Amino acid sequence: MSFNSSINNPLVSVLMTAYNRENYIAEAIESVLASTYTNFELIIVDDGSVDNTVHIARNYEQSDSRIKVFVNENNLGDYPNRNRAASYAVGEYLKYLDADDTIYRHGLEVMVNYMIKYPEAAFALSLHLIDDIKPYPFLINSVDIIRSEYMYRSYLSAGPSASIIKKDAFEAVGGFSGKQYVGDTELWLKLASKYSIVVMNPSLIWYRSHPDQQIKSEYKKPQILIDRLKISIEYLLLNKNYFSESEFTYAIKKRKQHFSRMVFSILIRRRNLNKFIYLLKNSGLNLSDWLSGFRGYYK
Repeated sequence: MSFNSSINNPLVSVLMTAYNRENYIAEAIESVLASTYTNFELIIVDDGSVDNTVHIARNYEQSDSRIKVFVNENNLGDYPNRNRAASYAVGEYLKYLDADDTIYRHGLEVMVNYMIKYPEAAFALSLHLIDDIKPYPFLINSVDIIRSEYMYRSYLSAGPSASIIKKDAFEAVGGFSGKQYVGDTELWLKLASKYSIVVMNPSLIWYRSHPDQQIKSEYKKPQILIDRLKISIEYLLLNKNYFSESEFTYAIKKRKQHFSRMVFSILIRRRNLNKFIYLLKNSGLNLSDWLSGFRGYYK
C-alpha cells in the first residue's frame, strides 16, 4: 500500500537529529528519500555541528521540497533536540531516524500501515527480538505490556530509530524528559503506562555501529546503569496496580537481581574494579539484593 506525496499535509514526519554526522547523514537522508512510502516530510535539526553536516543537509533540502533543515543556535543535547524536532512536525505520526542509521525502502511504509491497522495504539517498535509466541505485527495493551516488561520479556528494548509514535500521544506525555542516555527507555515506559503498543517485525531499520555513537560512551559511564534501574523501578511503582502483591514483590526482586548480576559481570568478566565499586556504593541496593544477584550470576 503506497500513498501519493502531499507536501503540505504529510501523514508522517521523519525526524532526524544530527551532531557532527558528516560521514553518515547523506546515506541516512537518501534512505528516507528511497522509501516506497512517499507522504512524508523529513525534518533535520542540527545541534551545532562543527563539520559539514549542515552543508550536506542543505544540499538535499534544495533538491527536495519535503526536506526542512533547522539549525539550533545553541547545543541542546540529544533528547532535548529530539523534542525540538518534534515541535516542527506537522504529521500525525513521528518517525525518528538517527543521522547515522538508515531505513530500508519498505520500512516507512510498513510502519505507517501498522499504525493505521491498529488505531488504538499510540506507538510501535521494531525490535531485534524474534518472537516465538505469535507472528508480527501484534497489539499489546497497556496492562499486558507493563506486566510483560517486569515479569516475562521486554518489548520496549529499542532506540528511537526503531519507533513510530502518534504525535498527540507524544505531546500528551510531554515527549522526552531530556535525561541523557535513558530518555528513550523512559519515554517508552511513559507511553506504555497509558497506551497500547504495536510490536513490529525486525529488519525495518539498519543500525550503524561506529566509534562515535552515543551508546559506546554510555557503556563507559556507570551512573547510566543506575539511572536505568531507578527509572525502571519508578515506573513499576507507578503501575503497581497492574500486579498482585506477590507479583509486585517478585518484579522488584527480579529487577534488582538483574542489576546486581550485571554489576558482578563488570567485575568478573571485564575486571573493572573502579566501576564495580562505584555501582556498589551508589546503586542503593542492600546486601540481600547483592547476594541474590551474586547467586544468580553463578546459576
